[in-house]
Amino acid sequence: MSKAVLSIGSNLGDRMARLQSVVDGLGDAVRAVSGVYETDPWGGVDQGPFLNAVLIVDDPARDGHAWLHRAHELEQAADRVRGQRWGPRTLDVDLVSCYDTGDGRDTEMFSRDDGLTLPHPLAHLRAFVLVPWLAVDPDAQLTVAGQRRSVAALLAELDPADRDGVRPTALALHTGADPSADG
Repeated sequence: MSKAVLSIGSNLGDRMARLQSVVDGLGDAVRAVSGVYETDPWGGVDQGPFLNAVLIVDDPARDGHAWLHRAHELEQAADRVRGQRWGPRTLDVDLVSCYDTGDGRDTEMFSRDDGLTLPHPLAHLRAFVLVPWLAVDPDAQLTVAGQRRSVAALLAELDPADRDGVRPTALALHTGADPSADG
């Protein structure tokens, strides 16, 4: 069994529809969805703001490689083109962390092979990941440089300008049936 933390973002086209497509595409695997945040771009490339959110997903049939493969499928469905590093994108689905839940505990998985790095090597530096993650899991922890750290502590270490660049919105992602639909 495995649980994963996914960071999703978009700054091209219908940003909200792109994020919702991930929630819809993961279906019953979605366990928690953060609020939607508008965030300043990260990485020094001049571009428009992103919409970002974090999902907690769970599927007994998936391991880290399977979650990464599914993330890439969702990006491809949104016509993601991997061009400029940290540049604009229709959809970005990052596998932040993955946990083995088979023994009733969440045991963090580590990987440095076959194109899969777990935990995500830059997650601890990205307020647009940490802020929404804390919103859905206030006790979240992440291993950084071999040390298990609270996500709250990692966020507190970031530059205040980075934290201020993550702004809550009134937008919400929906799981299951659309609550505004009649029926």
